Amino acid sequence: MYIADHGLATSIYLALKLQRPLLLEGEAGVGKTEVAKVLASGLGTELIRLQCYEGLDVTHAVYEWNYARQLIEIRLAEASDGARTDKKGDGKKKRAKDGRAALRAGELFGPDFLIERPLLRALRGSSERPPVLLIDELDRADEEFEGYLLELLSDFQITIPELGAIRAETPPVVIITSNRTRELHDALKRRCAYAWIDYPSFEKELQIITTRLPHAPATLAEQVTRFVQELREADLYKVTGVSETLDWVAALVALDQQELDAETIERTLGIVLKTQEDMQSIRGERIQQMLNRAKSPGARTN
Repeated sequence: MYIADHGLATSIYLALKLQRPLLLEGEAGVGKTEVAKVLASGLGTELIRLQCYEGLDVTHAVYEWNYARQLIEIRLAEASDGARTDKKGDGKKKRAKDGRAALRAGELFGPDFLIERPLLRALRGSSERPPVLLIDELDRADEEFEGYLLELLSDFQITIPELGAIRAETPPVVIITSNRTRELHDALKRRCAYAWIDYPSFEKELQIITTRLPHAPATLAEQVTRFVQELREADLYKVTGVSETLDWVAALVALDQQELDAETIERTLGIVLKTQEDMQSIRGERIQQMLNRAKSPGARTN
């Protein structure tokens, strides 16, 4: 289950209805990737995930040829051709170079030798239940790869030089996420529906915790939510995301905590903060001050 506000829910609905890719932007850990996972589960279909990174290219994202199998086919063709010429008493006759007499190049670059990577798999998925294609953290990929996606996002097709254009019978559901480490091009944005996912309010984050971790004590869930809201207002290098909040509550439940205390926060701070500088800036008296506000009935909420 995913707790979405009306704006995000509307964007998802329109992306599905209009068969448009959906671009989700926001800080790390706010639940962008989770949208694709929940959609795939809700639609009862496969989730195909392409994790982007610097240097990602077509051979890892779209397709490549099975060179090992092609080589085997060439060797088998050469052996078969050699056997036929030997039977004719012409065994010393030179075989065609690289097996081309027995195996045409067109046969080597056919569907049987094609290795499908995530993007091509998504296009050739089931027409009855098209998959959810998650292109995760596109901002980490190079701009050249982003440009390559334009054909896919416009026409739901990919052109392979040896085979021509491969088009989806039924377009997959495409979710693109970005943490905005760099700006994506306008050409890509024009092809997508768009939604920004922000850090949740106190009420929404508490609802997320109680929905995902219903066995967590109510007092603990509320205090953790208030404490995390305090953390997000602190001057930290890495702001705590919802995923860290959920991990922290799960860790505290595993420790049989019924409510927060300063000592437990000190011991488990590495679950919710991910840099030494942030941990040092929060430890000590500052933890107690934030804890006091988290436990106060008049604690500040967003």
